Amino acid sequence: MFKLRDGGTAERILKDIKALNVECKLMHVCGTHQDTMVRFGLEELLKNVGVEIRQGPGCPVCVTTSTEVAAGITLARSGKTVCVFGDMMKVPTSIGSLNDAKADGADVRIVYSIEDAVRMASAQREDVVFMAVGFETTAPTTAVPLSKGVPENFSVYSCHRIVPPALKAIFDMGEIKVNGFIQPGHVAVITGLGIFEPFSSQYKMPQVIAGFEPLDLLMASYMLAKQIKEGRAEVENEYSRLVKKEGNLKAQDLMSKTFTTIDKAWRGFPVIQKSALALREEFAAADATKVHEDILARMPEVEEEAKGCRCGEVLRGLIRSEECPMFGKVCDPNKPMGPCMVSHEGNCNIAFRFYGKG
Repeated sequence: MFKLRDGGTAERILKDIKALNVECKLMHVCGTHQDTMVRFGLEELLKNVGVEIRQGPGCPVCVTTSTEVAAGITLARSGKTVCVFGDMMKVPTSIGSLNDAKADGADVRIVYSIEDAVRMASAQREDVVFMAVGFETTAPTTAVPLSKGVPENFSVYSCHRIVPPALKAIFDMGEIKVNGFIQPGHVAVITGLGIFEPFSSQYKMPQVIAGFEPLDLLMASYMLAKQIKEGRAEVENEYSRLVKKEGNLKAQDLMSKTFTTIDKAWRGFPVIQKSALALREEFAAADATKVHEDILARMPEVEEEAKGCRCGEVLRGLIRSEECPMFGKVCDPNKPMGPCMVSHEGNCNIAFRFYGKG
């Protein structure tokens, strides 16, 4: 466990949580929150005062399906330049990974932003496809160059998803009972608080928007325990230094003009209604699903999970990574069997880095 920079404040928060005498199970939906929880030993500290925290589907790479990864592989093997974020390269499928495609000679490139991919398209004649992955946090960045105009040889394969429908799916599936949600601060910076309010009003679920420092998560846990103790179900904002009630209106407007919501499966989940972002018809000329429809129609079928992989259960908060029999044995960051061990925001990768082998 790392030493907190303000140990006195942390001790006071933990003491206040313990004084509430509330036993509760909370869920967060953010890979960065999970990294902070594990890196600073907060899980054990909170467990000692009655608070258990599970990670839900908060890793964008992890919830991207094998079918979507296979689409990128198929495009690359068909001669298209495919641009992806680094975490996508090693995600395994039954037809290999993007890394494997690159090793076989396909043109797969790691980029750090969509602007990198646009510049590459401007510098070559060959078609460039950007695989856009992420939640509401990154969707506006995909929308910006599209709103300004992109080269004719550039298109986007959108794997963007939005958080609220996944939370609703967790409620409706009823597999896990949680008493409160720690909501992702970076998403709320864009969306504001309104998207979370139905879960408090309809499901009577306490929620706190949290930042990413250790004290943010401890304070969010205290605020939730206090809501539970007092019988309240509200959306409270711990991350008020950056999150405003209305969010980023310009980013919201840009998203609404660029994307439309569609039904889509998430890894570990069935099809979730209105949970993904597809490009609007006005952007059909830059929509890889339309521009390269003929290639994608020839994409082979893939198995969504490797035999024995339990990433889906990890993403639904049903098990901890260490409970998967593959963890640290046949599955590690060098030989991942599922995306949760690939991405730095994945629960398995985080657990392996800080806890070691199972």
